[in-house]
Amino acid sequence: MVVMKMKFPFQKRVKLAQGLWILSWCATVAGATTFTLGCILKTELRRRAEVMDNQDIHIVPNTLMIVGLASLGINYFASKICQDALDAGRFPRWKNFLKPYFAVSCFFTVLMLLAVIMSYAMKGSLESSLKAGLRNGIRFYKDTDTPGRCFQKQNIDRLQMEFQCCGNNDFRDWFEVQWISNRYLDFSSKEVKDRIKSNVDGRYLVDGVPFSCCNPSSPRPCMQYQLTNNSAHYNYDYQTEELNYYMGLMNTIGAGVLSIFLLQGSVLVSLRLLQTAMEAVAGKENTEIETEGYLLEKGVKETIMEYLDPVLKFLLLKNQVEEGSAAATTTPT
Repeated sequence: MVVMKMKFPFQKRVKLAQGLWILSWCATVAGATTFTLGCILKTELRRRAEVMDNQDIHIVPNTLMIVGLASLGINYFASKICQDALDAGRFPRWKNFLKPYFAVSCFFTVLMLLAVIMSYAMKGSLESSLKAGLRNGIRFYKDTDTPGRCFQKQNIDRLQMEFQCCGNNDFRDWFEVQWISNRYLDFSSKEVKDRIKSNVDGRYLVDGVPFSCCNPSSPRPCMQYQLTNNSAHYNYDYQTEELNYYMGLMNTIGAGVLSIFLLQGSVLVSLRLLQTAMEAVAGKENTEIETEGYLLEKGVKETIMEYLDPVLKFLLLKNQVEEGSAAATTTPT
């Protein structure tokens, strides 16, 4: 059963080739954008490696970079094919190239779709990984003199300022840990002594947060202490203050790559229609005749099996050769 069969007069073929040439170059730029998005995400994840609980999320940027590079090559050849489609004498040279080209193109396009799905599916994994890492980071925030934790304070401060967040769940997370080092506490002060005595574990806990929690978008000066005491500050209600908001990089990348996937899919469908329409012109004296183009000559299942059969036969033959070699080495002489 022929899928998506369409008639193509000469002028329609010309317009399709010209439009597809422009579209393929747009897709080339989109491929470069995909690679760039992968690099940006990879860089951001590396910068936060010390405050992340696991590294599984790196599969997303790695996939984006691979797909982006592949897209550059795929769409470059698509533009060359479109140019030759305007000349019926030059187009036949692509005949043997197009079948493997479409197989490779479809593989990387599906991989791009998987990257979109992973961007959304692993967003929760990224968030939980950052939360777990941030939870541990908050505990060790004050340990600037401890080997292996010297830069923990700096990393947490940078993370909170860049993502404009405060704590793990909210700013109250800082109330539950001693984030001020003992070296900066005056133990002769009655206030310090009382706070330490009032805590079962002997920790110095305050209803305050580090400077990196301050919201630069807030019109009022930064407040770091007595955050839950409305009477301590004029015209203040802590429940309405925006002390914590999280910007999702994965959502932006997912939406961007989804748009690029749709563009890439359009290029492949249009190129397939142009190919089949041009094949009907081959060998004809009058190259301006009306032809028919289609997406698939057979059904979807039959087409997939047509591409898979050579691969399966190759793997089966390879397996038989390996078994034969193994049997030959074990045969006694």
